[in-house]
Amino acid sequence: MKVSSLFKFSNPDIKALHLTWIAFFLTFYVWFNMAPLATTMINEVGWLTKKELKVFAISNVALTIPARLIVGMLLDKYGPRRVFSILMVVMAIPTFVFAFGNTFSVLLVSRLVLGSVGAGFVVGIHMTALWFKPRDIGFAEGFYAGWGNFGSAAAAMTIPTIALSVFGGHNGWRYSMALSGVLMGLYGIFYWFAITDGPVGTPQHKPRKVAALEVSTYADLIKLIIFTIPCVGIISILVWRINGMGFLSNKGAAILYVVIAIIVLYQIAMALKVNLPILKKGVPEDDKYNFNQVASLNTTYFCNFGAELAVISMLPSFFQGIFELTPAKAGLIAASFAFVNLFARPLGGVLSDMLKSRKTIMLIYMFGIAAGFFGMATIHSNWPIVLAVVLTIACSMFVQGAEGATFAIIPMVKRRLTGQVSGMAGSYGNVGAVFYLTVLSMVEPNTFFYIISGGAAFSFIFCFLFLREPEGAFGEEYHMSSVDREIEREAGHSS
Repeated sequence: MKVSSLFKFSNPDIKALHLTWIAFFLTFYVWFNMAPLATTMINEVGWLTKKELKVFAISNVALTIPARLIVGMLLDKYGPRRVFSILMVVMAIPTFVFAFGNTFSVLLVSRLVLGSVGAGFVVGIHMTALWFKPRDIGFAEGFYAGWGNFGSAAAAMTIPTIALSVFGGHNGWRYSMALSGVLMGLYGIFYWFAITDGPVGTPQHKPRKVAALEVSTYADLIKLIIFTIPCVGIISILVWRINGMGFLSNKGAAILYVVIAIIVLYQIAMALKVNLPILKKGVPEDDKYNFNQVASLNTTYFCNFGAELAVISMLPSFFQGIFELTPAKAGLIAASFAFVNLFARPLGGVLSDMLKSRKTIMLIYMFGIAAGFFGMATIHSNWPIVLAVVLTIACSMFVQGAEGATFAIIPMVKRRLTGQVSGMAGSYGNVGAVFYLTVLSMVEPNTFFYIISGGAAFSFIFCFLFLREPEGAFGEEYHMSSVDREIEREAGHSS
């Protein structure tokens, strides 16, 4: 697949790709609509403080983690068209509530719920996999993710302008936020009628159960349980932070810790309930897959997307402090880290398609991340600022290229489980963000970069040892097992 193919809008697959990245773009546009208006909100809402806005920022990512898991399960059952459309329409509601909320509790709860819109990313990954063949999936997924992810940067650039120039005056920020929800909701309705789950007549590969990810061996079941725990357990760190900031009592925190533990135990119970009968019956050899594939991709997304979210939040202050820049200049330099997303992610997918070894390109990118952040840890005031900026951009190229390479592999792990696998890997990106942001609050920036570098080095070693080249990674069609064909026949009879 060539770049020029992206302009062939009459092709059904290209049309689907553009429709889907726009949907992803709008979900991220809404998800990040608060940050650029933070100062305006404080100035206009007399009782609102910076400390309370930090709580809203924490709440904004809290439910994204479990939401990506849940959405991944729903994808495999109901298909991405329905899930994406409903997600956009439903999430418009908390957008309006937050925009016009007048109490701390209303703003907090609506922001907490709104964080679920960040799950839109994994929906498009599944939709794109339905439309594109293995030989082209890397570029398609990379383009989808790179351009869709730019919605966060677009929000930073346009929402303040809309608030001040279009609506102006008092409460302009409220109408600007509400408008983003209107746009997303309307597009959700449009998306329902504008697209299908893959080409018309394409069989839908669905799992036998959606309550938990299917595995192939008892050893993999243990690994699934181990990797499931952080997906919800990490929220306990957010509870701890909010409790430490004085917005949650010790009793309230204790209750939430218990709730989190119950949810984790429930997930473990579902994993056992789904998989023990399957394993007892025996998994056909041609239907087996190695959970190490999923585990490896969890580590890569933890270390690339998790690092990206954390680094973007601290780069402006980092450059401002090191080189004594104005906030505007520091922000412009920091923006370069996110801006390269437009071509860095697609490039990661393209290279994954071209080099005929998706594992090799994954290893190259993870090594580059480790080296890049190690270099950034050595930046100091005697460095030429141009060199520091070049290193930052180069590091970002590796970070976001690795994100594209990760999702170039995911659709090939196990075809009928693509939604759940992408949901788990996507959740690990947010788990990584929470982990790294917590680390950042306890160490100096240079130490922070060393820690991120160490995380990427760990993922490199893990992938080197356990990641395997996917079967049929560059074929015309995805690998189908005897169980896949049986499920497909049953689906055909039931319809």
